[in-house]
Amino acid sequence: MKRIVTGAHYGLRDWLAQRLTAVVMVVFILLFAAMLLISPPHDHASWKAIFANRWMRIASFLFLVSLFWHAWVGMRNILMDYIRAAGIRLTLQVLVILSLLFYTIWSVEILWS
Repeated sequence: MKRIVTGAHYGLRDWLAQRLTAVVMVVFILLFAAMLLISPPHDHASWKAIFANRWMRIASFLFLVSLFWHAWVGMRNILMDYIRAAGIRLTLQVLVILSLLFYTIWSVEILWS
């Protein structure tokens, strides 16, 4: 009997990417929450001072890139599982990729403007 192979077989790589990006996001959120609890900003100048620090911008960018990568893996898997028509699936995947690239560029603009 001939076995039909479907999908792209991203299994372990997807699983690892989801876990690594989740760890990056959790670490950032915990550190950011601790920072806010220790020294809560009370006005716009305080918030601006937090993000004036280069390390905070880099950490925020790593968080956002992790979030976008996490979203891509999840959306790609959902589209591969539930959209059978290849043309529609490819179109939706391209739209997701373009959206996430736009959000990444926008994040850079916001963090370094």
